[in-house]
This record gives sequence, C-alpha cells and structure tokens, in this order.
Amino acid sequence: MSASVIQARDPSKITVPPISEIVKEVKMYVVGMDEQLWLSCVSLLSGGHLLVEGPPGSGKTLLARNFTRAIGGEFRRIQMTPDLLPSDITGVSVYNIATGGWTVRKGPIFANVALLDEMNRATPRTQSALLEAMQEGSATIEGVSYDLPKPSFFIATQVDAGSEGTYPLTDVQVDRF
Repeated sequence: MSASVIQARDPSKITVPPISEIVKEVKMYVVGMDEQLWLSCVSLLSGGHLLVEGPPGSGKTLLARNFTRAIGGEFRRIQMTPDLLPSDITGVSVYNIATGGWTVRKGPIFANVALLDEMNRATPRTQSALLEAMQEGSATIEGVSYDLPKPSFFIATQVDAGSEGTYPLTDVQVDRF
C-alpha cells in the first residue's frame, strides 16, 4: 500500500474556515477544477463525501491535498489495490513488548481528508470497510469502534468500470457519496 501524509495538527481539533477562504486558497494552486472544488466544500460542510471520475493526471490528488491544506487538516492518500485488506486502511492492534500490552495503530482513514484513489480496484470486502467508516463516522479495529476525526471527509476516485481488475461500486455504495 502506498500512502501520503500531510499532517497539520491534531485532526480532531481543527476549525474549518469559511468557504470563501478555502476556495481562494485552493485556487492559488489548482486551476480548472472549480466544480470539483465547490462540490468538495459542499460535501465537507454537509457531512457527505465526494466521488470523482476523471482520467489520470487530471489533478484529483492535487485538489485533495490543497483542499486539506486550506482547511488546516491531515491528508492521507490510499492507493486502492485488489490485495489491500480492510485492516490496512482501518488499523490494527499490535503487541508492544516494552509495555507488555496491546497498542492500536490507527489506519490512514483516520485523517480529515482521505483520498481513496481508484476505489473500484479494491475488493468488495475492503470497499465495505470504507463505506462503513463513511456512513458511521467510525471504524472497527479488532472488534472495537473508534471515532474518525471531525471533520472527516473522503474523496474517492474510480477508473472506468470496464477496466481489468476492477470491482464496480453498487448503487448502494455510490449513494454514500
């Protein structure tokens, strides 16, 4: 799994600036994605998520990174692949020899903005774990539920549905966006 991280401060303690400030900041770095930028703002403020379709190299990751920077949050990019497990994105419990106890390592979805790149390349099982987190605002790690930071916003991209190695999103899954 490949992951990128931009971390500002505690992701659960950010205050989202006014939309006009977000738009102004992002437009300094991103050109030609006005509709996606406005949809990102609306989705974030309404508690929704965004599904973006577009060819490679069209600026989807650039938009997500700069949007995150504009809101002062933490960014994670998750490259979705068929071998990605739900625990790769939600997190795991690991045994800590020094303390003699278990420690939870939260996965990359515990960010203010998570870019799920090529979401339809992930298996349905992994997609379900993501969709649970999107719907509930929490993720389950080893049977324990952990709240995602507020705000928590997912931007997913998908490749053409007919491409080899894809698992099409169902209508129910698309409704989460």
